[in-house]
Amino acid sequence: MPSLKDLAKECGVSVATVSKALNGQPDIAPATRERICAAARRMGYLPNAAARALKTNRTYNLGVLFVDEKQSGLTHEYFSAVLDSFKVEAEKRGYDITFINHNISGKSMSYLEHCHYRGVDGVVIACVNFYDPQVVELVNGDVPVVTIDHVFNNRMAILSDNVVGTKALVQQAWACGHRRIAFIHGEKTAVTENRLAGFYQACEELGLKVPEEYVRCGVYHDVDRCAEETRALLALPQRPTCIIFPDDFSALGGYNALTEAGLSIPEDISVMGYDGIYLSRVVKPPLVTYQQNTKSLGRLAADKLIELIEHPRVTLPEQIRVSGKLLDGGSVRIL
Repeated sequence: MPSLKDLAKECGVSVATVSKALNGQPDIAPATRERICAAARRMGYLPNAAARALKTNRTYNLGVLFVDEKQSGLTHEYFSAVLDSFKVEAEKRGYDITFINHNISGKSMSYLEHCHYRGVDGVVIACVNFYDPQVVELVNGDVPVVTIDHVFNNRMAILSDNVVGTKALVQQAWACGHRRIAFIHGEKTAVTENRLAGFYQACEELGLKVPEEYVRCGVYHDVDRCAEETRALLALPQRPTCIIFPDDFSALGGYNALTEAGLSIPEDISVMGYDGIYLSRVVKPPLVTYQQNTKSLGRLAADKLIELIEHPRVTLPEQIRVSGKLLDGGSVRIL
């Protein structure tokens, strides 16, 4: 690997001049800068990360805390799409990515300790138990953080607008003539609280009375639990005409339960999902769902985290809500 000295010798200039040219300093003539940069490309020169870290007091490395209790990992379409967008934006800005955990070579350490161990400049936190003491310690620590879909006091948060999304689904079902609308929501999280608020707000605005048994507690990304809650709704004396599932993936459980009961979608019962993942487009019939804007969520998370790192004195914590869009399908019947 060629060094700065090799590059300086090749170009017939000092090491200081090479360094200034590669770092875009203004006191270098444009022709000289271009000649040095062309030589660097030709010789395959790359800056040494350790040396850059010593000089800038930054590692240009961002941590990602992603703990999926279902162990679906990066096959979880929604979060994998958000993190892919985060990664693309971070790399555009010259940053690498490191996944944060609490077990390094068999040695247990907290998330904050791992961040210090890896020397990350900041961390994005997504898909975790935000009430975990280790997560709270990290949020309150000395490392800049951005959370996705959860709010901590005085911390940067990027939020999918779940209130708006759930209201859009209820309003669409109502516009299609449905008055008995059930909602299977996920486990207790900030996301669930917002979706429940959106559901009840929309129902109140539309004058719909919702029986308690129409609102069921399910689990996100859990096909079996969604099937179980769907069967419970079908067993009611007056079953709903439309069911909103927790997410597109768990909707598969609902589809299976309805098929087992000999019911057709949407002729006998209508259904809706949430997330707008690829799966929702290929199931039969395609699912009416609300698509979250994963590209904007990931890009904004990276952008705001880098702002916190590079401009800490002028970047204020804020909560940024990102809206998605309703996707049509064939799973809702017009009554």
